Amino acid sequence: MSDFYLKVGDSVSFSKTVSESDVYLFAGITGDLAPNHVNEEFMKHTRYGKRIAHGALLIGYMSNASTKIIDKSTACWDGTETPVSLGYDRVRFLDAVCIGDTITVTYTVKEIDVEKRRSMASVVITNQHGKEVTVATHILKWVAA
Repeated sequence: MSDFYLKVGDSVSFSKTVSESDVYLFAGITGDLAPNHVNEEFMKHTRYGKRIAHGALLIGYMSNASTKIIDKSTACWDGTETPVSLGYDRVRFLDAVCIGDTITVTYTVKEIDVEKRRSMASVVITNQHGKEVTVATHILKWVAA
């Protein structure tokens, strides 16, 4: 077995069209009913011109990608450690994601710290035009079972 479950360069991605139901279900679950997410008339008079997705929803999509990278590594697991998220650092929302946009989340392992049992990854969300709309660094830690 190698010293770690992932290696630098391991990557996963997925694409999804952000739907109205995604935004409304997230708004209902979190209670974040800000007009920029749920009020089309209000948003018509802003620079966006329409409703935008919650930033925290985009982080949820990042979490999907971290699960996919964990799933990709399961063949290497020896059953003595469990991967858990230590969080997302340096999250930046570079541009709005609107209802109807198709996003692609790409998760790429950039660093491994075998002693600390951690991996650090770049997570980038692009829209259907290839424009980066959200970026972050994700930290996974493998904890003794």
